[in-house]
Amino acid sequence: MEVFIYSFIVFSYQMAAISFPSFKQCLGKKVLILGDVGTGKTKMTAELLSEAIEAGYTADITIIDLGPAKTRVKGRRIGGHLTETMTIPKAVRYLAPARVETPRLSATSADHLLTLAKVNHEAIAPLLKQFLAEPSPILFVNDVSIYFQSGAPDLLFEAVERAETFVANGYYGRYFAFDYGTGVSKRERELMDLLASKMDKVINPSERE
Repeated sequence: MEVFIYSFIVFSYQMAAISFPSFKQCLGKKVLILGDVGTGKTKMTAELLSEAIEAGYTADITIIDLGPAKTRVKGRRIGGHLTETMTIPKAVRYLAPARVETPRLSATSADHLLTLAKVNHEAIAPLLKQFLAEPSPILFVNDVSIYFQSGAPDLLFEAVERAETFVANGYYGRYFAFDYGTGVSKRERELMDLLASKMDKVINPSERE
């Protein structure tokens, strides 16, 4: 397994020489793009998705877009949908919640944060069930880490297994450490670690030349 990841991940990986794959190299594999805010995770995902579309895989692709609306905090871009980065053909199955909350940005208390995280989880679960009811060979997930902030993660892990090719990005950093002591950040990180352990490739785009 090739892994390119921050040194502070909870468990140890065997490091390999850094390379950034084309979609052709991702085909038939499980790939996770992770990093802190503003490191180019969504951009890299869009590049791989564009390559897949150009290669003629349009009918084989499902996108589950969990990115919240794009905003800027202290000059740094936060969130954003894949549709803000690229044009997605109508033939591609595109699934997204009507709204995605930003718990650690928007919450005013611990209870509020937990409520927002739960709202997100309840909005995302039906999309994963929709995919599982009719899985496609290729699954892209934007901002997968949001799903790990509340509730059972089983549907996501089942979707990973059902897809022949899985490409996702997710937050993994220090920018959102503050969570009113709810444990949401710790839970999210641990589940991202678990997801990473199931991948063939884990990539940090901030190390891209």
